[in-house]
Amino acid sequence: MFDLVADVERYPEFVPLCQSLRIKRRMKSDEGVEILVADMTVAYKLIRETFTSRVTLDRPRLTIHVEYLDGPFSRLDNRWEFVGQGEGACEVKFFISYEFRSRALAMLMGAMFDAAFRRFADAFEARADQVYGTVG
Repeated sequence: MFDLVADVERYPEFVPLCQSLRIKRRMKSDEGVEILVADMTVAYKLIRETFTSRVTLDRPRLTIHVEYLDGPFSRLDNRWEFVGQGEGACEVKFFISYEFRSRALAMLMGAMFDAAFRRFADAFEARADQVYGTVG
């Protein structure tokens, strides 16, 4: 599951509202940590916004941390944690908190973003079923 979430280039294929994602920079450490700087464009009807974030893929600790760098938010914090649950299973902990820079944009996009973020878990579960097969 870590690999599935870390494969950010595939997000436009299945993540709600994600229209495109472009890696601007990729840095790897000897300790198994990879840092990406990426632009993600989200779109809904006529609204389209691009934001830049730093994504830390910490494979040894099985965590992914997304830090907001630039765009329509005043803040965005997103974290993933993967906890092994035995053969072929893991618990995925997901946290996201954000605030738009503009009150008008928050009023326009806030409810839509909230709904999309609530669908994230379903989108990643469906993607896992597609990539790894349904468990059952």
